[in-house]
Amino acid sequence: MTLKIRWSARQDTQETESDESEIVETHEESGGVNECRLSVVVKVDLFLGKVLVKNNRDRDELDTEREVILRLQNRILVLFFASGACERCQDFAPTLKDFFKKLTDEFYVERSAQLVLLYVSLDSSEEQQEKFLKELPKRCLFLPFEDPYRQELAVMFEVKDVPSVVVLRPDCSILSPNAVAEICSLGPDCFHNWQEGAELIDSNFMMNEEFDEGKMRSVTDPFRRIKYKVEGKKKKKKGKIAEEEEEDDGGGGAWG
Repeated sequence: MTLKIRWSARQDTQETESDESEIVETHEESGGVNECRLSVVVKVDLFLGKVLVKNNRDRDELDTEREVILRLQNRILVLFFASGACERCQDFAPTLKDFFKKLTDEFYVERSAQLVLLYVSLDSSEEQQEKFLKELPKRCLFLPFEDPYRQELAVMFEVKDVPSVVVLRPDCSILSPNAVAEICSLGPDCFHNWQEGAELIDSNFMMNEEFDEGKMRSVTDPFRRIKYKVEGKKKKKKGKIAEEEEEDDGGGGAWG
């Protein structure tokens, strides 16, 4: 399903129709009135009708059209083509896991990035796929082993070798045909390049630009600050009492 929406400043109307993916903006002048038409096309059919599984303990499934759309809309989609039997894939998996974690884990960012990681297994057996999934983030998605769409995606995106990371805009057009080298060299910084290239509506992402070991943040940070503030006051109070007792005893230091 492809949805095309047109808004017209001259005609207060809204139309929908099926069409190919595109974003077009034109400006015309008609009868002395400036007309601005903005056509926005949201292509959501790549995974409609498919079951996407969460890589968590319960293996929760996104099996309705609404669930899939809500999970993928206005997000950059990263398709990770790999196999557990591939040594290079095994070597790359920790790098990809760290990359995804630093963009989506509340320990590193205040809000999760508009990013979805989907493992497209090219494993030869379900056991091999399950074993390799243990090396991937718990928040990533994957296609069931029995779904032949895995191989169809590999053909669709012309995957010649693994590991391969295909980065897609929300309309499913390609941002990067293989971002393995980019992720290895730039780490989480390459997401900012993708974000600009995809022209995302930045509604839920806020990266800590001055990230370092001493400035890690999470949603529990305010509570920790209150805790440390209270503990700090207690320590100061104890220190003041100790000093007063020491003065009452006439000192006690080397110069007393």
